[in-house]
Amino acid sequence: MFYGLYEGLVRPCLFQLNAETAHNVTMKMMHVMGQYSLLTGMIRQTVANRPRKVMGIEFPNPVGLAAGLDKDGVALDALGALGFGFVEIGTVTPKPQPGNPAPRLFRVIPAEGIINRMGFNNLGVDNLVGNVRASRYEGVLGINIGKNKTTPLEKAEDDYLYCLEKVYQCASYVTVNISSPNTPNLRTLQHGSALESLISALKKKQAELKNKFGRYVPLAVKLAPELDDAEIAEVCGIFKKYGVDGVIATNTTLDREIIRDMPHVTEAGGLSGKPLFKKSTEKLKKIREELKGEIPIIGVGGIDSPLAAREKMAAGADLIQIYTSFIYKGPKIIKDIVENI
Repeated sequence: MFYGLYEGLVRPCLFQLNAETAHNVTMKMMHVMGQYSLLTGMIRQTVANRPRKVMGIEFPNPVGLAAGLDKDGVALDALGALGFGFVEIGTVTPKPQPGNPAPRLFRVIPAEGIINRMGFNNLGVDNLVGNVRASRYEGVLGINIGKNKTTPLEKAEDDYLYCLEKVYQCASYVTVNISSPNTPNLRTLQHGSALESLISALKKKQAELKNKFGRYVPLAVKLAPELDDAEIAEVCGIFKKYGVDGVIATNTTLDREIIRDMPHVTEAGGLSGKPLFKKSTEKLKKIREELKGEIPIIGVGGIDSPLAAREKMAAGADLIQIYTSFIYKGPKIIKDIVENI
């Protein structure tokens, strides 16, 4: 009954607010709910057990929350009660940063999409680690790391290594975000010598941290849907060479063709949700072809139903993540997909 209220009452109220205000209100509410067992129990959702072992990790089910919703790890306890098989928080950077000027988050309601140009707004990696340590969440936790906007591109490697070391002990896996369209020139790190240097350094640091802490934390890399076939082949070759543990396909898109006649089409930023599904799935298929099953893939982009989830997995995803459909459909989408995948 509680979850039946979302589309009929909760979402209409939230959608009366601008998108970022609604997001902030939701995160504050979830933070409060997570602080009290009674409130957490009220939103707890039991879903079927559909275990998957990926990247050496036991996932209770294959449906996760993508990074971006909970950038600072403030709502982990509440999110953990909703039935996700795993939760990914971030993107987090070494130093706090405000992100891009508002307005920077827009609903494309006719297409069930969202455009954002948030720009890695977060309170810094130390704050995130403190929130994780203070939470009661015991599920699979991904932590998504990035670079500060003010860090020169030639120094980006230092930011990623710093964040990896900071989050290593409290993460189940770490995602390297080099594909957001909202940090200037970040996507250039997906190419050639810049990518090879970054991945080599991260894998070396990962080995050092494994020896130091006696625990192996997998590294996944999140890619953009704008990569062409030749670029995907290059990227996957580097991943196989250095033993990257996972690939997340894909981040948001700059393509506006599908929403060309819809509200906010001229807004800059990454487009997520239904309009991204076809493009991200096509890229996932190509990545799977190049990886030949050697590296697992987490599929993300426009998954809004069990049918879409099955199509994503048929294309090669070992796990999937949702974000925008969670905003539009509420927590029941988690249960729907897990139990009908």
